[in-house]
Amino acid sequence: MPNLPDVVLWSIPAFVLLTVVEVISVRLHPDEDAAGYETKDAATSVGMGLGSLVFDFVWKIPIVAIYTALYELTPLRVPVLWWTLPLMLLAQDFFYYWSHRGHHVIRVLWACHVVHHSSEKFNLTTALRQPWTTLTVWPFYVPLIALGVHPAALAFCSSANLVYQFWIHTERIDRMPRWFEFVFNTPSHHRVHHASQGGYLDRNFGGILIVWDRLFGSFVPEVDRPVYGLTKNINTFNPIKVATHEYVAIVKDVKAARSWREGTGRVFRGPGWQPAPAPAPASATASASPPATAATAEETTAA
Repeated sequence: MPNLPDVVLWSIPAFVLLTVVEVISVRLHPDEDAAGYETKDAATSVGMGLGSLVFDFVWKIPIVAIYTALYELTPLRVPVLWWTLPLMLLAQDFFYYWSHRGHHVIRVLWACHVVHHSSEKFNLTTALRQPWTTLTVWPFYVPLIALGVHPAALAFCSSANLVYQFWIHTERIDRMPRWFEFVFNTPSHHRVHHASQGGYLDRNFGGILIVWDRLFGSFVPEVDRPVYGLTKNINTFNPIKVATHEYVAIVKDVKAARSWREGTGRVFRGPGWQPAPAPAPASATASASPPATAATAEETTAA
C-alpha cells in the first residue's frame, strides 16, 4: 500500500488560521454588498463538516471493500511515483468534474450535494458544510481503480482536491491573474457555482481545474454579484434537516406521484423536473370551443 500523508488532517491548522484571518478581515474591512458571516450559519457549516467526518468513516468501509476487490481483479497497475502522482491527480480531477456535474443534474444525487449549497453565505466555513450521505460518489471513480490506481492513491488525490477547494470559498479575493483564472478554479469561478441566479445555475463544476468546464460547455464567468443559497432556501440551521431535507422532499413527491413514470422522474431526473401536464379530454376541448356562426363559416370559406 502506498505510504501517502493524510492531506486533510495536515491541513486542519491552515483551515483554522485562514478562517480566523477571514473573520478578522470581514470585521475590519466589511463589504456591505458581500454575504459576510452569520454566527448560526457558520456554526451549522462547522457542525456539518464535523458530522461528515463521522459518516464518511462509516461509508468508507463498504467503499474500500469494493475498490479493493476491483483493484485485485484488474491486471493493471499504476505505480505511485513522483511523475505518476500528478497524472493521477489530473485524472481524479477529471472524474470529480463528472461526479460534481452528476450530483447537480440527477435529483437523488443532488439530495446529497444540496447540503453544500444550502448556506446563504459564502465564506471559508461554507467549505466545511459537507454532506453526510457521500455513498453516492464512489461509482464515478471506478474507472480509475479499473485502470490500476491504488485505492489509497485515489484517496490521497481526492483529499488533495478537497483541500484545494477550501480557499476558493471566499468573497475576500476578487480575481486572480488572468492566466490563473483561465486554468484553475478560483473564488470568482466558485462564487458563480454557489449562486442561485438562473444564468449561474449548474455552472463551473471544476475542482482544481476550470478547464473541464471550458471544454464541456459549463463555464460561466462572474459578472453580476451572486446571490447565494438555493432557488428555494430551507431556512433552518438544524443539522439533521440540512442533511436530509431533499431526501424527505423526494419521498413526498414519489408518494404523491400519479404514475410509476412520474415517480421515477422525481428520483432520477433533474432537481426541478416536473411532469408534463395531462392533456385535456377531447370532449372538454370541443365543448370549450365557441359554436360556429354563419359569419365564421363565410370567413373560413373566403380564406
